[in-house]
Amino acid sequence: MAASQNTKKTVGIVGIPPLAIISKIENGGYIVFDLDEPIVQKDIECASPFLPRVYCAILRTVIVNSLTLMPEEIYIDVGPGKCDCAMHTATILADILPVTKIIRTINQDTLDFGTPVCSTRMALFDKMMAITASVRSTQSHTALPRCTPTAGFWGVPPRDFSLLSLFPDTTHVYGWTRCMENKTPANRTLEEYFNPDVPTVFFAQSFCAKTALARHLANRHPRGLYLDCDVTAGNSAKAKIQAFFELSGVTDALG
Repeated sequence: MAASQNTKKTVGIVGIPPLAIISKIENGGYIVFDLDEPIVQKDIECASPFLPRVYCAILRTVIVNSLTLMPEEIYIDVGPGKCDCAMHTATILADILPVTKIIRTINQDTLDFGTPVCSTRMALFDKMMAITASVRSTQSHTALPRCTPTAGFWGVPPRDFSLLSLFPDTTHVYGWTRCMENKTPANRTLEEYFNPDVPTVFFAQSFCAKTALARHLANRHPRGLYLDCDVTAGNSAKAKIQAFFELSGVTDALG
């Protein structure tokens, strides 16, 4: 669906734009594409002529989506709330999409919106869907009851949400995903926080710079599992999660 086929302005977002940008998009009634998500059904190898395979699957997905959807504007966070690779991806997008306006942003918002979704009883898949969707809004989440955690997921939203089905509904979410719900992606203190009392999977996309922090924190956690996946979560990664929860006594995990 090319931008020229729509009557409304089409914009893409990469990472979490500042609240001022999201407010502008909301008030403009634009069609919004979260380019981090696998929207179009195309082989991720379509990104290979533009990004090396050592870039994470999320940024390669951004390239595939952008080439297919061709939004009129793309707002891409190139600050500490995303990564240096996003900054270089912005440069590449500007070269390969001359009809698209690439707008580099730096999100250093500090207003806390809270993290009720991260801490409530809900299927982890549904939590992740709600959190990623919230990027497009300046509104806070509705208050939700906090559950007692039996497991933890620390890290970024995976490209392949199928691995989330292996976690119990009483999983609390930590890491950059929690920063995402709080709308403060550059909040390092919040990102580094974890609960040492619950078995926690420390996840990052393969080739993402956050793999270093994920592994470091997993080593500090008394019951932590470091895990990284590239494009999809294979049987080996899923088996590691299942075995980890079984050994940790998490009896209500699914799968």
